[in-house]
Amino acid sequence: MFIPVLYSVVFIVGILGNGLLIAVLIKTRKTWNVTDTFILHLALADVLLLMTLPLWVTQSASMISLYCGIFLLACISVDRYLFIVHSTKMYTRRKPWVVQASCLVVWFFSLILSIPDWYFLEAVEDVRRSRTECVHNYFKLSPEYFYVLRMAARWLYHSMGFLLPSFVLIFCYSSIMWQLGCVRLQKQRAFKVIIAVVAVFFLCWTPLNVTLIVDTIHQNSSGGIACGTITSLHKARLVTESLGYLHCSLSPILYAFVGVKFQHHLLNILRSMGCKLKTSVKSESYAWRGSIWSESGDTSNSIAI
Repeated sequence: MFIPVLYSVVFIVGILGNGLLIAVLIKTRKTWNVTDTFILHLALADVLLLMTLPLWVTQSASMISLYCGIFLLACISVDRYLFIVHSTKMYTRRKPWVVQASCLVVWFFSLILSIPDWYFLEAVEDVRRSRTECVHNYFKLSPEYFYVLRMAARWLYHSMGFLLPSFVLIFCYSSIMWQLGCVRLQKQRAFKVIIAVVAVFFLCWTPLNVTLIVDTIHQNSSGGIACGTITSLHKARLVTESLGYLHCSLSPILYAFVGVKFQHHLLNILRSMGCKLKTSVKSESYAWRGSIWSESGDTSNSIAI
């Protein structure tokens, strides 16, 4: 009973929150920069993942969203790393199509990586429990290579969907924080939204990935898996999957409570709809005048921040 209730709350909050985020970005599209474009696609990936909650059998679409989400965060981290640490601009205002092309490449690459799920996922009847489940049926391609296919699919996700992007994120942001170590705290505030988003991503998705890696290691053991271990891993996966899906509704909340500019633009939209609201923000001159980044594609000028 708990899982359906939680997923329902996550679905409603996530759709509303990401919908507001997308609305703010579209409303202010003329002032977009590199980070805003990535954040828009990140919100779209979250919405796609949220749309699968009412239809749990559509796990292949979930995999596209999972890959896309962490790849987009990696793109933001690499862009910030090159600009801050090496003073190199990956994207410029003169060629705005480049960042859109990068996002399309991320979506396409995520689609390619989800092909095993599109192909192997199918409805299989469990005679012992008298129910039909959506599972990876590796027998249909090659029964004699069932074990090899299962392990290859698992480690493809572990490496490309979590370990490699996580290494990129940790390396880039560690280098950035080392570079900014002597900068005043006031000048680092423009960076805190992205750090918060990445931190929440790891807090939500790391438990599930650790559980899946442990499950893969157990399945790789030659001695077989005890029934109690299988049950414990199944329960752990249910809990950690719920925590992972919760991430989709937390990102827009972060922007709302941490991002000053997002608050400002959201309030403007609500006022244009007739809502009478008061705010302590008096002008748009607040957060970015002391920015540590220049005007070309800088994170501090992001709408979400």
